[in-house]
Amino acid sequence: MGSSTENSAYGPTGNPWDLTRVPGGSGGGSAAALASYQAPLAIGTDTGGSIRQPAAVTGTVGVKPTYGAVSRYGMVAFSSSLDQGGPCARTVLDAALLHEVIAGHDPMDSTSIDQPVPSVVEAARNGDVKGLRVGVVKEFGGEGYQAGVVQRFNESVELLRELGAEVTEISCPSFDLALAAYYLIAPSECSSNLARFDAMRYGLRVGDDGTRSAEDVTALTREAGFGPEVKRRVMLGTYALSSGYYDAYYGSAQKVRTLISRDFEKAFEQVDVVISPTSPTTAFPIGERADDPLAMYLADLCTIPSNLAGNAAMSLPCGLAPEDGLPVGLQIIAPAMADDRLYRVGAAVEAAFTARWGHPLLEEAPSL
Repeated sequence: MGSSTENSAYGPTGNPWDLTRVPGGSGGGSAAALASYQAPLAIGTDTGGSIRQPAAVTGTVGVKPTYGAVSRYGMVAFSSSLDQGGPCARTVLDAALLHEVIAGHDPMDSTSIDQPVPSVVEAARNGDVKGLRVGVVKEFGGEGYQAGVVQRFNESVELLRELGAEVTEISCPSFDLALAAYYLIAPSECSSNLARFDAMRYGLRVGDDGTRSAEDVTALTREAGFGPEVKRRVMLGTYALSSGYYDAYYGSAQKVRTLISRDFEKAFEQVDVVISPTSPTTAFPIGERADDPLAMYLADLCTIPSNLAGNAAMSLPCGLAPEDGLPVGLQIIAPAMADDRLYRVGAAVEAAFTARWGHPLLEEAPSL
């Protein structure tokens, strides 16, 4: 868990662009494998941005499909109302091809949507934004955003205008509350889901020498098996769900979630897609935010609303930040079950960038 992949059981993952920096998280391993050409495709799981934020800071493409569009059967549950598996790749078309393979109804997943998969591959092969209404969220900007990220995002907005899109600014006031709501809902569901790891039924078992009680073995196993960030979230969630606090914390966060969904509904009455930076900054150094969980959580500022609402979102490269030469991500958000719009816009932007400056990953990524 977390926005840096520093909490992996295998230790921190390096960002192929600069091995002293994080590759994002928690899907940083998938993104790093792509950016370093160890794999052509990868799969990630996105709970609050864990596919898109790593894609942004490694110069790759990451997609969070509509909630329920890709089966979660076989995934370890973190936050069941937020988790979504999705494709990771180096190009928009590759992501679409993988998306088409893994999406579709699965009777083994009770949240799986029984509808046809949108024509994502066709959209990726015929990217065109002429006449498309694009919304820029006013709340995704301001203090805390790196200058180079803002510069590349503004250039992307102008590029979309040049390609024929109709760009307008929109307001989603509840988005300012998304981070706080997420960090009540996700830890609460995490606390509930991870309770199954009790050393009795399956998985790791530590300290079972025949002399300890079941409670002691459970405690020793969880101490050994859960890392610091997981423990932090379990404790936060258990507190938020405890007697006397449920309505004040978890219940209130769910009300905010409803407001965020309504903001999206209003936005999509005005525009076809919404765009924003994927992450407020480029990749930060390993260890820089390890002792400051709140600073770490801010990395997901732009990605969390889509998980709370359940709609579709993509991150793709939009150049390098001038101050550090590291990748910047452009986020595209579409309504639920309109995943093909992500690929339509993404393919158009990717083709335009490639024609003008060369693909930011393929042309400038370092070799390891």
